[in-house]
Amino acid sequence: MDSLLEPTMYTIKGMCILDNDGNRILAKYDKNVFPSVKEQKAYEKNLFNKTHRANAEIIMLDGLTCVYKSNVDLFFYVMGSTHENELILLSVLNCLFDTVSMILKKNVEKRAVLENLDVVMLAFDEIVDGGIIMDADPSSVVKRVDLRNDDIPIGEQTVVQVLQSAREQLKWSLLK
Repeated sequence: MDSLLEPTMYTIKGMCILDNDGNRILAKYDKNVFPSVKEQKAYEKNLFNKTHRANAEIIMLDGLTCVYKSNVDLFFYVMGSTHENELILLSVLNCLFDTVSMILKKNVEKRAVLENLDVVMLAFDEIVDGGIIMDADPSSVVKRVDLRNDDIPIGEQTVVQVLQSAREQLKWSLLK
């Protein structure tokens, strides 16, 4: 008889974005699963070879459950253990994809990701930290990683953004 596994918050073993050739754009792994970059890249190569022509959304590979999605010239992957709930992994994958899509204003392709790599890296960290899912809502992740609010010309900012900026400036002037 199988013993029941204790629930754990450490559900995500890895997330990565690969290009059309299977090369890494960005990746984040649990150190216990793949301690070295060499092991990570070997897994990514194997994963890409198994999934780049497949028509599915999920694969079991090397003791990990992996959900994935492709768009134009990118492949998005989220990995968890074999006993992990696939719906939880899928919600993290959808959050990752939708967040990147919102950051890139729906222009989800390799060049755009590379040009905005700093913000996409922050999004990775906001979604999962140390294997623990921190957020699965793309709009709240985008709000936290939006570094370019100050770069938007005031004429293109929303009223809320202008008021928020004014509030911040007032707060800092009062604290001086």
